[in-house]
Amino acid sequence: GPLLYCLMLSTMVKLSSTSIRPTLLLALSAVSSHAFSMPTPTVIDSHLHVWATAEEASSKFPYAGPDQTPPPQLQNVASPAALLEQMNAAGVDGALIVQPINHKYDHSYVTNAMKEYPDKFKGMLLHDPSLSPEVAVERLEELVLAGFVGVRFNPYLWPEGKLMSEESGSGAAVYQRCGELKVPVGVMCFKGLGLHMEDILSLITKSPETVLILDHLGFCALNEAGDAAFKQLLSLAEHPNVYVKVSALFRNTGEVDAFPYDKVKSKRFDPLMKAFGAKRLMMGSDFPFVLETEQAYKGAVATVTSWVAEGGDRDAVMGGTAERLFGKWKSR
Repeated sequence: GPLLYCLMLSTMVKLSSTSIRPTLLLALSAVSSHAFSMPTPTVIDSHLHVWATAEEASSKFPYAGPDQTPPPQLQNVASPAALLEQMNAAGVDGALIVQPINHKYDHSYVTNAMKEYPDKFKGMLLHDPSLSPEVAVERLEELVLAGFVGVRFNPYLWPEGKLMSEESGSGAAVYQRCGELKVPVGVMCFKGLGLHMEDILSLITKSPETVLILDHLGFCALNEAGDAAFKQLLSLAEHPNVYVKVSALFRNTGEVDAFPYDKVKSKRFDPLMKAFGAKRLMMGSDFPFVLETEQAYKGAVATVTSWVAEGGDRDAVMGGTAERLFGKWKSR
């Protein structure tokens, strides 16, 4: 029928060691002169959020509830227009917007952003674990047809004691359908990868062809628990369908690191490069939360840029991997 045809069409289209500080300064300089430089590889921010301003929320795009109102200092700085200002200043060509918890399962705000700026934005939807498997797959297909190119699994939205990979559950059904549609699934292990390792391995076993992406370096902070979790993360490199977002560096510092994240580089990024390779890593900022960190958005982009030597590996981490998984951006 028409739905199957459109889904097939959508799938076909998508297939189409010294101190880093001097390097970081050069990267910041390169970001500043981006607009005046020769054509460069596409830079894609693989992880960020937008949400309605207070005015927009009071009229057309309400938050999911009073408890989902964004932090006051960030409430009015996360619109698509505000994001584009940050992207342009940092030399970022396109972005994957991850559905924010603030709007929960109402995807209208992100959909609107994609329609308004189709060359700049793609979307990653948020899976609703309360749906039946049949309805959840229907919802996935509807949002894929609306332009969403990825799915986020937030394990903390599942009922307590339930797993993402639960047999006959909606998570397993959606994860498998995502493999068929070539739609990657991102997993947010906010409280630590170790809590979800068995669940993740079960998902991989159920659908090896589905691409699974771990957000924010797997949330492996620079501490004893984070080190243990990081060993588990490295072990996932043996599964070719597992990818990692080099995003939200500030969420992985523990108490021992800060901008420009030298220790995150040496203890997390460098081993990930060795285990996964550049073609399975991708840069992300975690806008707008990154605005509250030193050097903010521009610094986050420049930092990851400085971590990889100019050439194919940098091109992959800074945009190539994202475009291979989510399709090309038309922003340039």
